[in-house]
Amino acid sequence: MKITQITFTRFVAALAIVISHFNKDVFLYKIPYLSEVFLRANVGVSYFFILSGFIMIIAYHKKEKIGYGDYYRNRFARIYPLYVVGLLLLWFTREEKFLFTDILLYLLGLQSWIPGKAMVLNFPGWSISVEFLFYLLFPFLYNYLYSKKNKSIWVITILIWIVTQIFSNLYMKSGFYKGPHTESHDFITYFPLLHINEFLIGNLAGLFFIKNHKQKDFDLSISLIFIGILLCLIFVPLYFHNGLMGVLFIPLILLISRNNGLLTKIFSLKPLEYLGEISYAIYITHIPVLYILRQLVWKKYIFDIDALFGIYMVALLLSSALFYQLIESPAREFLRKFRKAS
Repeated sequence: MKITQITFTRFVAALAIVISHFNKDVFLYKIPYLSEVFLRANVGVSYFFILSGFIMIIAYHKKEKIGYGDYYRNRFARIYPLYVVGLLLLWFTREEKFLFTDILLYLLGLQSWIPGKAMVLNFPGWSISVEFLFYLLFPFLYNYLYSKKNKSIWVITILIWIVTQIFSNLYMKSGFYKGPHTESHDFITYFPLLHINEFLIGNLAGLFFIKNHKQKDFDLSISLIFIGILLCLIFVPLYFHNGLMGVLFIPLILLISRNNGLLTKIFSLKPLEYLGEISYAIYITHIPVLYILRQLVWKKYIFDIDALFGIYMVALLLSSALFYQLIESPAREFLRKFRKAS
């Protein structure tokens, strides 16, 4: 089952994260209230985690059991090649040598488990380090709980989500939190076990969708939830990064997935769907591309910051499309042929 209209939302989340990592002097940060959204756009990663859990269920719900070998090969081909490309691109922008231990942590996807190392090298890779945990666990969750319709996973997931939100918000206000750029910040922000709740509630949303996927026109409801997300990011002083925004992301994902109104017609347009397809390349390479442009353009030529932003966005979209066509998509095709041959 493919839900075409949900694909474009990945691009929206990726774009928000890209903007949040750009120079804060760009015009978007001069717009009242909107600047607050981009300053807290790291919740886009939370959306990725929840959507990942949702899509996993949609992709595998017809199977009685997931084969571990095929599953892990498929996941590897899906994310790892571009994960390494991000590292290689960054290599060209660094004058100092990479530490062997940092390279090893990055390649093994273990950086997010060690406070102080989560942002090592190509720092958007921290979220892929978390995704590795999700992918490792999913076949076991599916084979022993989801496929057997074990109801206990609902109670367990809700409890994990509640405990995570209470702990995260209390921790941020406690003496244990020492502020940004500290190991305490790395722990509360990047530690994989604090994000497992997002993947699990995404799984449950997928199970709910499978049972209730009749399509209706939900354009108005989706618009209201989107406005609610913006208002929360602007005015509510809570820590949303570890899954709290799931109270809005889950309804948003379900309503968009079940929608057959104007929004679906727009989001299903081929150009927008393609932007969603290349969103992973956008996310995992946007920092190396930014650093490369700084060396090739910004150090040699004088541009207005807004013009630089335009150049950056064009370069990022074009390079991401190339990475998708030349690396990500061929890797999937290679795996498909490999499985047929074997």
